Amino acid sequence: MTVRATGESITFAALANRTCAYARGFRRIGVEPGMRTVLMVRPGIDFLPLTFALFRIGAVPVLIDPGMSRSNLLGCVSQVRPAAFVGIPLAHLVRLVFRRYFRTVRINVTIGRKFLWGGYDLGDLFVDNGSDSPAATTTTQDLAAIIFTTGSTGLPKGVMYTHGMFDAQRSILQEIFDVTADDIDMPGFTLFALFTLAMGMPVAIPEMNPTRPADVEPQKIISTVNDSKITFSFGSPALWNTVSAHCVEQGIRLPGLRRVIMAGAPVAAYLHERLLRHILPEGADTYTPYGATECLPVTMNRGTKILADTADLTAAGSGVCVGLPVPGVRLQIMRISDGIVPWLQDAEILPPGEVGEIIVQGPNVSRLYFDLPEQTALHKIYETDDRANGLFWHRIGDVGYLDDAGQLWFCGRSVHRVETGVESMYTVCCEAIFNNHTNVFRSALVGAGNERYRQIPVIIIEPHPDHFPVTDESRNRFTRELLELGQASDVTRSIRHVLFNKSFPVDIRHNAKIFREQLAIWATEKVRR
Repeated sequence: MTVRATGESITFAALANRTCAYARGFRRIGVEPGMRTVLMVRPGIDFLPLTFALFRIGAVPVLIDPGMSRSNLLGCVSQVRPAAFVGIPLAHLVRLVFRRYFRTVRINVTIGRKFLWGGYDLGDLFVDNGSDSPAATTTTQDLAAIIFTTGSTGLPKGVMYTHGMFDAQRSILQEIFDVTADDIDMPGFTLFALFTLAMGMPVAIPEMNPTRPADVEPQKIISTVNDSKITFSFGSPALWNTVSAHCVEQGIRLPGLRRVIMAGAPVAAYLHERLLRHILPEGADTYTPYGATECLPVTMNRGTKILADTADLTAAGSGVCVGLPVPGVRLQIMRISDGIVPWLQDAEILPPGEVGEIIVQGPNVSRLYFDLPEQTALHKIYETDDRANGLFWHRIGDVGYLDDAGQLWFCGRSVHRVETGVESMYTVCCEAIFNNHTNVFRSALVGAGNERYRQIPVIIIEPHPDHFPVTDESRNRFTRELLELGQASDVTRSIRHVLFNKSFPVDIRHNAKIFREQLAIWATEKVRR
């Protein structure tokens, strides 16, 4: 078994043959090197050889997060101007209904049943005539794919991945996880299977909706882990929170699973503890790579180290320790700026212990956004005049600091910091203080008011459902307890306003990224009253 999904399995040899057959098919229907091709295919076996086939012929797959809003998805398609479109019937229906966004598409392939829209299907694409299917000649600098950011703090941006970036990512991941021929992967995020297959690791794709990992059926994940002898898994903390809670409740352990990698959203210390102490075998570990679509991974930390060394500091408002830089990656902390910083010499680099903006350089860092020169200028800092080929740094958009050991501590998004005119306040640090209250499910620091640098800090609380205050007395008591927590910490001493919200607006994928911009508008109205 190389790949297993929904009852079907194929070997490495069969995967290679299917990839070559699809590559011949793509060439036959007119897909050419460099042609931008939107791929909207359900997680499963077909997704993998279709993607590899596009790489093989030198075409450029465009991968858009299906969990984003419809307006953002359509905006991504319109921005990238694809010439080819490969998708399931529902995706083609969207293409027809909103055809103006797809006006550049001239080659259509349906994965499934074709209806009235014509074009080609998977049978047309599968050309197994025994002839050779040579790979296109590409360089490390050639465009390999366009992958869109989630747009959690703005409009999604198309990140231009080169073949060199992909190879650097594969090399880094193989080194930091010490992958062996005996490992078997269960990807909670199907795109990651491209990397594990490239590392020679068999893959078992679980039965789940990757856009809603928190809603997985735990028994299906557990069955995949046990039946396929999974040793390695990359997925959202939302997935593992749901599965681990079920395991603890039912007394289930996963004795073969030795590495659980969680990314895409913050990972609470209790989740590391639950997995390590109650579910995974002795000697296993959890891992939290830190990075962004533009640069992944940047740093790496392990659950055992977090629980032993940094979890208490995080709870006290020091931020989240995301570990040391991965091999080949350099990072620095610069003074926060909301504008363009064109040259590294213009950036004020901060010493250890000072919070600032995280910038990163390395072979796995993207140089450009697709057709967004203003965003490229805002997020890239150059060392030389040669912007096309010289060294550059990427501004992740996060704030944090380095400790004396060179570890990175994450403090939140730069756009979410609260500027009071007296101090800068950071979401991750402040929220940790209030999250210590046993009745708090989560909290959100926002700035009320319309002046960017004279905001009123407000902490908004989403209590556990059965602890939401419904009377004035319970609300006043809860508020008083929270303010006492805040007053006990230098990080939160200036917070005077507490609001309660039954359900935060969050991303549908992880149910964890809080849309603080919406909460800030709501808080401003509340504080004004």
